[in-house]
Amino acid sequence: MAQKARKERAKANATALMNLHIGTLVVNVLFFLSNILFKRRSLTAYIILSIPAFVCEAVLESTGRPKFDPSTKALKNAGEDLSAPGLTDYMFDVIWVTWASVILVILFGNWAWLLWSAVPVYGLVKGFSLLGATRGMMGGQQAQQQQPENPVAGNRKQRRAA
Repeated sequence: MAQKARKERAKANATALMNLHIGTLVVNVLFFLSNILFKRRSLTAYIILSIPAFVCEAVLESTGRPKFDPSTKALKNAGEDLSAPGLTDYMFDVIWVTWASVILVILFGNWAWLLWSAVPVYGLVKGFSLLGATRGMMGGQQAQQQQPENPVAGNRKQRRAA
């Protein structure tokens, strides 16, 4: 049963990576063709703002690609689950926002690179919410440590007053 789950995850990862690479190829070829044939766009902004997407794609490729034994073709490692929430999901979001930015730059001009500013803003919001949750958990632990260890002895009225 576990082998079947590993094979399904390997197949899903391979499909997701293939779609990711095809999407990246299409978007970047469209950018270069439109840049050459129609209207010049900022190549500097394109290179700088595409680097995070390329890095995310490389990380997803290295962690999610299934590994097979070369001699027996047996599945050695199915790769990390690319549909998992968290950092993997954020890396896909970085790639998709970069694609959207590139397409909007092709259609509307260099001002569309401002859409890419959503990536660091979203990262900051998630970071601050994580920091707030961590502080909240630490505050809860401190409150538990400050509670008196010996409960107030006596009757019910005295315990309520304390």
